[in-house]
Amino acid sequence: MIEEEKLTESLFEAPKIDQQERMVEAILFASSDPVTVKEIIGRLPHGCEPEKALKNLKEKYKSRGINLVKVGDCWALRTASDLGFLMQKETVEVRKLSRAAVETLAIIAYHQPVTRAEIEEVRGVSVSRGTIDLLMELDWIKIGRRRMSPGRPVTFAITQNFLDHFGLESARDLPGLKELKSAGLLDSRPPPGSPELSDEKDAEDDEQQTELFNSEDVK
Repeated sequence: MIEEEKLTESLFEAPKIDQQERMVEAILFASSDPVTVKEIIGRLPHGCEPEKALKNLKEKYKSRGINLVKVGDCWALRTASDLGFLMQKETVEVRKLSRAAVETLAIIAYHQPVTRAEIEEVRGVSVSRGTIDLLMELDWIKIGRRRMSPGRPVTFAITQNFLDHFGLESARDLPGLKELKSAGLLDSRPPPGSPELSDEKDAEDDEQQTELFNSEDVK
């Protein structure tokens, strides 16, 4: 039996090491998961030395865009760590602002600095935490100074990023209130403590300012 095995080994010699490297390379490339040495041995011809082939391949790939790395007891081809940024794909997620978010943003933009209670008084309904969090996440509003009043409530104001997104130099470049009211983005009532605006004043603002909020999508 032993003599038969020796005869078989002599009849089928193992491929040269460079050929073994090609075989191991093909196995690693085709595998979606890291491969163990045992799995590699099971695929190679009898008499191959996968450990030696892996060692040689690791050295050859060391300065390439792809490296041969050991992951636990397995081996895998991976993008070189310093080139990982090339594999990152940036996508633009389009999210449409809810009516509540648009109204809240408009009130903050026109009446900054404004407290949560003042926003709710203008809108006539409570402002959810999610609405404020979304606008903060977009970096369109920020927390301003606390009011010197009972409870020291925080105020909210628009950010530089808000102005940049809408192509504004300052908050003074916002469209007239009449446009926002006609679009249903603001309540017709004036903010707390503000005098009633006349039609003449609204008309004057309309002539000087352009429309901004028109079902704007968030990108």
